[in-house]
Formats: sequence, C-alpha cells, structure tokens
Amino acid sequence: MSRDIVEKTKQTAALYFKDVADERPFELWRSFDKDLARDFSLFITGQMYAREKIPHPTRQLITVAALTVLSRLDELRLHIQAALNVGCSPQEIAEVIFQTAVYGGVPATNAALKTLRSVLEERGMWPLSEERGQKIEDR
Repeated sequence: MSRDIVEKTKQTAALYFKDVADERPFELWRSFDKDLARDFSLFITGQMYAREKIPHPTRQLITVAALTVLSRLDELRLHIQAALNVGCSPQEIAEVIFQTAVYGGVPATNAALKTLRSVLEERGMWPLSEERGQKIEDR
C-alpha cells in the first residue's frame, strides 16, 4: 500500500470526522477484523472520499442525499457531521434533505430532518439563526 494513500486516508478522516462523538465505522469494523477494517478505510476514505474530482462539501451533500433516501440514519448522522466539518451550512443540508422527499418519500425526509436537528442541537447550532443558515457562497 502506498504511503500516499495512507496519508490521504489520515488527512481525509481527520477532515471529515474530527469531533465526531459517535462510533465511526472504522472502529466498528476493527472490532471484528483489523485487516479488513484497514482495507475498507484505505479504499473508502483514502481513495473515494479523498478524490479531488468534486469538492468535499459537494461529496458530503451527495452522501447526505443518498443516505436520506436509503433511510440509513446512523450513517446519515455521521455524514451530517462530516458535511458540517467541511463547510456545509445547516440550511444547505436541510435543503438537500427536502429535495429527497420526491425520491425517498416524506417519512424518510422527516427522519433525516430529525437526525439533522439532533446533530445541530448537540453542536449548539439549534435553533437555526440567520447567520447559520447562509449558503457557502454567501459567506
């Protein structure tokens, strides 16, 4: 395994998952199989998340949309935190979640919004203020 991939994995994991209190997937995987956990992490975080074809905020908003439609709330919680860590505003994340109602249904949207609100409450970012609701390009 190249040192470059290992370094990208560490950098991307630090960027996305700093200050995440919840169990991270790598920790779960490692508790069952250390070698497979490393392989998963190097591929997912070091090769997929670290790709520079699209910006990190865009990548995280896409991830939030997919996890919302799939109703994968544990992973969604993690990636809402990652989206905030890479500069997405709470309002942008909410808008992406609302957009998914057409494809995933209102119940999935409601569950995702509750997850977003919970993360924002934990971070002291709820209720939303005007300043917190700004889009990235407005800052």
